[in-house]
Amino acid sequence: MKPYQYDAVVLGAGAAGLTLALRLPKHIRVAVLAKASLTESATLYAQGGISVVLDKNDSVTAHIDDTLSAGAGLCDETTVRYVIENAKRSIEWLINNGVAFTRNNDKKNEYHLTKEGGHSHRRIIHSADATGHAVETTLADQARNAANIDIFDEHIAIDLIKKNNRCVGAYVLNKSSRQIDVFSAKATILATGGAGKVYLYTSNPDVSTGDGIAMAWRVGCRIGNMEFIQFHPTCLYHPDAKSFLMTEALRGEGAKLRLPPTPKSGNKTSNKGQAFLHKFDPRGELAPRDIVARAIDHEIKRLGLDYVHLDISHRDADFIFEHFPTVYERCKEFGFDLTKQAIPVVPAAHYLCGGVVASIDGQTDLEGLYAIGETACTGLHGANRMASNSLLECLVMADAAADHITQFVSKINHPKKIDPWDASRVTPSLETVEINHNWDELRRVMSDYVGIVRSNKRLKLARKRIDNLKQEIHDFYANHHISNDLIELRNLVTVADLIVRSAMIRQESRGLHYTLDYPNSSDTAENTYLSLSDEEY
Repeated sequence: MKPYQYDAVVLGAGAAGLTLALRLPKHIRVAVLAKASLTESATLYAQGGISVVLDKNDSVTAHIDDTLSAGAGLCDETTVRYVIENAKRSIEWLINNGVAFTRNNDKKNEYHLTKEGGHSHRRIIHSADATGHAVETTLADQARNAANIDIFDEHIAIDLIKKNNRCVGAYVLNKSSRQIDVFSAKATILATGGAGKVYLYTSNPDVSTGDGIAMAWRVGCRIGNMEFIQFHPTCLYHPDAKSFLMTEALRGEGAKLRLPPTPKSGNKTSNKGQAFLHKFDPRGELAPRDIVARAIDHEIKRLGLDYVHLDISHRDADFIFEHFPTVYERCKEFGFDLTKQAIPVVPAAHYLCGGVVASIDGQTDLEGLYAIGETACTGLHGANRMASNSLLECLVMADAAADHITQFVSKINHPKKIDPWDASRVTPSLETVEINHNWDELRRVMSDYVGIVRSNKRLKLARKRIDNLKQEIHDFYANHHISNDLIELRNLVTVADLIVRSAMIRQESRGLHYTLDYPNSSDTAENTYLSLSDEEY
């Protein structure tokens, strides 16, 4: 076991983690741990952009109002206001660090802004249709060249270390050496992203397994609003596509969701290209994601479809090439031409609005432990995240957390001796088939019973099966060598349990949580908080 000591240890290397590391002063020694390669994160695959008020016809007040509306009564208005008021400052920081955003062709000094669901104005700044890639790779390059930042890729945290009611670091598996190291720190930051891999269909990369949330839960932090899982309405439907997202900016630029043609007698068809979103919301394709995803789910189940169509072929081909080059090329790989035909799409788990309860500067219930980005639950998103507010949250929260951490680490000493990892377990590693079986069962249970539309019966079935899986996985963890897959499986079953329990508590439909037993919203809006101190636990 190798000991490391830093002022700040950042778990996660997406937009939140890298921004925080770069925002800290140069005299603070920082370790950034990435569980795969440095840039492999949800940020890398983000297409649409970042919401910010730049247009003279837009306003901060309008952006705040749109966010509060999308959040369905559960946003913290103070948090919303802080994030949006600091948005422009964060975008300017990205630009100064080399992120190249798309400019208007006719006005070279202005950035091109697009519009997405829930927004009343064009306010999405972007880098073509690969904004996340531009942000992630730029920040990664900056971090690699920073003298005070050490990068550890292929390192996955196992558990946080709690001593005298303070977080003092983490036990970490070095995937290359297969050794378990101790990273001690004055401040430990959870920037591990979301938990999309708890579902069978997700737009998230394989690293999104809820690690930070599960670790924070095990050391006693409150976890909030886990029932609010945002399903992106439009992921490419193809057996080999796995998790390719059809950016919401397509709908912002006029793409229509249509029913696929249904064979009729003879050579005629019915429902050919029929648009349907207007039947569910007057905003049509620009309705918030929860409404769009639920509408697609309804039509798929009503008609027994495998998918619906997303169609932007009516737009000029040059416009598509310019604004959606990544999507166009990716679709071509799977045999679809975005300029000539409608593309098959389905909803998939995309974003977690809940997480570790944290203040706007990332402070959790445990001193020395911070949570930022998708891992955190700050009140920005409420019951439904508005499009392109996620990367914005990463940037603004990381900046605020960096300020607090700078003050915090200057006032405390490094933790004293930390107990080594218990390496007494000598039984062999699990066979791959055992982990794969539980992984597959867990994700199918969540997709079948805790998806876009829920019910008391489905949730009870899910909880019963997850309880069995929890016990089995606990036994695996207690009696076998640690591996990356076992760590992730342990975290996923914890996250699944938290989602189901939160969903059972909310006896209403609100935002991203829709249940057949309580189809209406209650008169009062309350957040769902879970704690290890709850009697049920």
